Amino acid sequence: MTRIDYSQYAKLSPFELKDALIKVASSRENRLILNAGRGNPNFLATLPRRAFFRLGLFAVAEAELSFSYMQSGIGGLPKIEGIEGRFERFVAEQREHPGVEFLGRALSYVRDQLGLSASDFLHESVEAILGCNYPVPPRMLQISEEIVKHYIVKEMGGGFMTTSNIDLFAVEGGTAAMTYIFDTLKQNKLIAAGDTVAIGMPAFTPYIEIPELNNYRLKQVHVEADPAAGWQYPDKELDKLLDKEVKIFFCINPSNPPSVKMDNRSLDRITKIVVDKRPDLMILTDDVYGTFADRFRSLFATCPANTLLVYSFSKYFGATGWRLGVVATQRDNNIFDRKLEGLPKADKKEMDERYQSLVPDVSKLKFLDRLVADSRTVALNHTAGLSTPQQVQMVLFSLFALMDEHDGYKAELKKLVRRREAALYRELGLPPQSGENEVDYYTLLDMEDIARRLYGIDFAAWVKKNIAPTELLFRIANDTGIVLLPGSGFGTLQPAGRASLANLNEYEYANIGRSLRAMADQVFAHYKELQAKSRS
Repeated sequence: MTRIDYSQYAKLSPFELKDALIKVASSRENRLILNAGRGNPNFLATLPRRAFFRLGLFAVAEAELSFSYMQSGIGGLPKIEGIEGRFERFVAEQREHPGVEFLGRALSYVRDQLGLSASDFLHESVEAILGCNYPVPPRMLQISEEIVKHYIVKEMGGGFMTTSNIDLFAVEGGTAAMTYIFDTLKQNKLIAAGDTVAIGMPAFTPYIEIPELNNYRLKQVHVEADPAAGWQYPDKELDKLLDKEVKIFFCINPSNPPSVKMDNRSLDRITKIVVDKRPDLMILTDDVYGTFADRFRSLFATCPANTLLVYSFSKYFGATGWRLGVVATQRDNNIFDRKLEGLPKADKKEMDERYQSLVPDVSKLKFLDRLVADSRTVALNHTAGLSTPQQVQMVLFSLFALMDEHDGYKAELKKLVRRREAALYRELGLPPQSGENEVDYYTLLDMEDIARRLYGIDFAAWVKKNIAPTELLFRIANDTGIVLLPGSGFGTLQPAGRASLANLNEYEYANIGRSLRAMADQVFAHYKELQAKSRS
C-alpha cells in the first residue's frame, strides 16, 4: 500500500478536508462520486412551500387593492379591514390548489385551536411575505412567535413545556444563533477569556473551534460520550459539570455525528446536578436533530431556567437555504438574566453605556433582547430581526407540523433515513446500528470496529497500527469515489468516518456499503499476504 504524508491536512476542519477528498474522488474519469460528507438533506417539505407561494399571490393582490386606481404596477401597504373575508373568497376560488387548501386549514387552526386572531394573523403574514416593513418587534413578529412557540413545545418539550413562559428570537439558522450567543455572552461579561466551557463530545466541529478563537479564548473540558454505552454520557463524565470552574455546558442533542439522543438517565442526571449543585450553570443546547428522534425531550424542557435552546428548521424541512432558526429562553427567572443582575457595578456601568440608546433603564433589558441588539452591533438594533418573508416560511413549516396530528411527515422521514442506513450496512455485511435513542441522520463508521467485526481482532489491531485515519479516508476516496468526513474532526476518540444518511438515495448507500466492503476485502487480503510472508 503506497504511503503518503497526509500531515498537511491534520489541522483542517472536516468541512475543509472534504474539498480535498472530493478532488481525490474526482480524479478518475467516468466514475460516480458519492459524497456522503455533507448533512444537507435531499428531501424537503413541499406543502408548506406551496402555501408560501400561494400566500404571496394573495398578498400581492392585497397590496394592489390599496392602490387599485393606478395602472403602473404600484401597490400599497395591505389593510386589515375585511382581510379575512377577502382571504376566504380567495381560498374558495382556488381551493383546487393544495397550497391554498392548506392555507385555509391553517387559518382555521390558528383561530380555533391556537386561539389567535385570524385577521391579525392574516395581516401580519401578508405584510411579512411582501417584505414591505421592518421586522417589528425586531426579535420576532408577534403572531409568528406564538405559532412557532407551539411548534417548539410540541417537538422539544416531551410533555414538559408550555408556551406561556417562553420567548423566541428568530435567527438565520442555528449557526447564526451560536455566533450571536457567544458574542452576547462575552459582551455582557457572562464569559471571559480563561473561563471553562464543557462540551458534550463528539460535537459539530465549529462548536469545538469557536471557544478556541481569539474572540473568546475559553478553556475546554470534554464530556465524552461512550460508544460502548450507545453514545450516552457516563455519570463520571457528566459529573465534570459539578466543577464550579465550568461556566457553561455546550451540547448537541441528538448528537452530531453519532446521531443519538440523550437518554432519560442522562437528562435526569444533568437536571439533578443543576438543581442540587449547580444552579449557576449555563447550558446551551443545539437540538436541530430532535425532530428525527422518537419521544424527544430537550434539556430546555428539564432545565428551562438554565438553558438556551437553539433550533434550526434546516434539516427536518429540507430548508438549509432558507436560513431559519430560533433561540429560546425561559421568559421569567432565567439564569442569564439573573447573572446580568449580579454583575459588578463597574460591569453594569459598561453595559449601561453599551445599551443606553435602546432603553432608559438598561438593567431591565433581558439577555435575549441584548442578543437581538448585539446581532446588529447595538447601533443598528432598529434594523435587527430575521427578514419577514423568512419568518412567514418558518410559520408555515410550524403549522404544517402542528396540523399533522399523526406525524405522517415525521414517520416518512424516519423510514427514509433508516432504510438508507439498512442498505449501507447490509452491503457492508454488518447489522445496522440499533437502539431506541438512535436518530440515524448520520452514521459513524468506526474503522477499527468494522475491521474487528468483519475479520477479527488481529486484523483490527493491524489496521489501527498501519493505516492513519486520514490516510484511510483518502484511500477510500481514491479507490471508491466515496467521500466521508473524519470522525476525529468531530472529537471522536476512535478513528471513524461520518456518513450522512440524508443526502443520497437508498441505492447509493447500498453502493457505498458494497464499495467499502470490497475495499475492506482487498486490504484484508493484503494483510494475509504480509502475514504469510512473515511466517515464511
